[in-house]
Amino acid sequence: MVKNFIEELTWRGMIHDIMPGTEEALNKGVSSGYIGFDPTADSLHVGHLVQIMTLVHFQRSGHRPFALVGGATGMVGDPSGKSQERNLLDEATLQHNVACVRGQLEKFLDFNTGDNSAQLVNNYDWFKEMSFLDFIRDVGKHITVNYMMAKDSVKKRLETGMSFTEFSYQLVQGYDFYHLNKEYGCIIQLGGSDQWGNIVTGTELIRRKGGGEAYAVTTPLIKKADGTKFGKTESGSVWLDPEKTSPYQFYQFWLNASDADAPNYIRIFTLKSREEIEALEVQHNEAPHLRILQKAIAEDITVRVHGEGALKTAIAASNILFGKSTEEDLRSLSEKDFLTVFEGVPSATISKADFEEGVGIIDGLSAKTGFLASNGEARRELKANAVSVNKAKVDDTYMLTASDLINDKYILLGKGKKNNYLIIVE
Repeated sequence: MVKNFIEELTWRGMIHDIMPGTEEALNKGVSSGYIGFDPTADSLHVGHLVQIMTLVHFQRSGHRPFALVGGATGMVGDPSGKSQERNLLDEATLQHNVACVRGQLEKFLDFNTGDNSAQLVNNYDWFKEMSFLDFIRDVGKHITVNYMMAKDSVKKRLETGMSFTEFSYQLVQGYDFYHLNKEYGCIIQLGGSDQWGNIVTGTELIRRKGGGEAYAVTTPLIKKADGTKFGKTESGSVWLDPEKTSPYQFYQFWLNASDADAPNYIRIFTLKSREEIEALEVQHNEAPHLRILQKAIAEDITVRVHGEGALKTAIAASNILFGKSTEEDLRSLSEKDFLTVFEGVPSATISKADFEEGVGIIDGLSAKTGFLASNGEARRELKANAVSVNKAKVDDTYMLTASDLINDKYILLGKGKKNNYLIIVE
């Protein structure tokens, strides 16, 4: 075994609750364990990364990780941490979501590494043929209503009301653990701290129905130091799907982590060793303005989720934002990333007909766009060598032509280091 799984999670600050005997059971040899992922969207988001990294550490410690995608439980809805019942999805939507989630998990876990190869399972496979009568006879009779009512996830919803569908969720999740224990020898379920009640129901069902051994470990729910919700930005959730959150936006999310949060994030979301992390912390503390910790986190996670090429593009986009870039950096961006970087920058539109023969730089700065107030101001700024076109300095003889167009549509004008203006040609 490469590492002690519990020791690894402990120093990384990734354990909230642990069932007695768990560490001893795992140290006996290769064990199987699982985490469930909710497929109510066609992408995972950064909030799921804690659980993904937990499975990664489980596999790196020599154990066999199972990722359960809840095709069946997604049709029910988990009340844990929810203030109201959520919409239930149809089977076709769920199957699409399951396939997308599967592809994202494969970026983190090794599915071809011998005895501890990861495996994906979908609980729809064992629930689709089970009748309601079979379920209440074979599962429901083993867990009392008193036991289910005592769970925090149920208590919190009793005043506002919860449906029988959601009330039964912990039995459905409990049966997942029982099934994986019986069919694959899974002895441990892992999850977020809000899942403790559901996980323990599974261990209880295994004990009462089959007499097997079962254990539980939960991780803390990540909270930002300023009290705001982790994984949320002004534009919403930070997704792993590049179509929902571009690699540039993903990279920026981690780069913008506070100094208070970065030491926590680098332990949880990267595979760097304790020695590597402590060395980076020393460097960071000597020069906090360089954001050494944040850059290490952002680079590590962006490569893992989106690849080396996407990281290079994200860094190029970030350099553009902070004025340390070239025209080549601008041209390396997709139109989506380009518009993301310059979101909110003032702009003017010029028709293609007016642009065909080119536009003199003075007209381009003032009369045609209004970037500068007058031709006189334009001449003064050009004389002071303060004007750039696509990040390259120009003089008063410059002509804006089709060769300046980025993505066949945009030209970036600049005055000094911080004043940018977009010309849109259409």
